[in-house]
This record gives sequence, structure tokens and C-alpha cells, in this order.
Amino acid sequence: MAHTKSAQKRIRQTEVRTERNRAAKSRIRTLRKKVADALNSGDKTAATTAVSELASAVDKAAKTNLIHSNKAANIKSKAAKALATAGV
Repeated sequence: MAHTKSAQKRIRQTEVRTERNRAAKSRIRTLRKKVADALNSGDKTAATTAVSELASAVDKAAKTNLIHSNKAANIKSKAAKALATAGV
């Protein structure tokens, strides 16, 4: 257990940040599944909307250094390529 007040505060801050980061990463995983489902269903508007939502969430995660900017670009590129090649 931390003894100083500052160390106790750092522990509290870490818990809050960890939970926020976990939620953001989970959202990205969920949105990737949503894109795949939309592409498999053949619904063009749903797929386009899902790719847009994914791109937004990934950009926000990269902006806060939750994921690397190159990883964000890779995720967006794969989603866009899947949308283009799906022929939806």
C-alpha cells in the first residue's frame, strides 16, 4: 500500500485511466465486429456508417496515444478496403 498522499492519488488516477482505456479499446473491437457484420449482411449504408464510426473511434484512440497512429491507419485502411472489395 502506498504511504504518501501523492502515491495514493496516483493509484486512484491510474485506476480511472485504466478503466477509460479499457472501455475505448473494447469499443474499437466492437466496432470492428460491427463493420464485419455489416459487410457480411450486404447492407451498404450500414457498412458505410460502421466504417465511419470505426474510423472516428480509432482516430480518437490514436490522438490520446491509446494505440499507435500507424495501427490506427492500418485498421482504417483494412476497413476501407473491405468495404471497397465487398461490392456492397
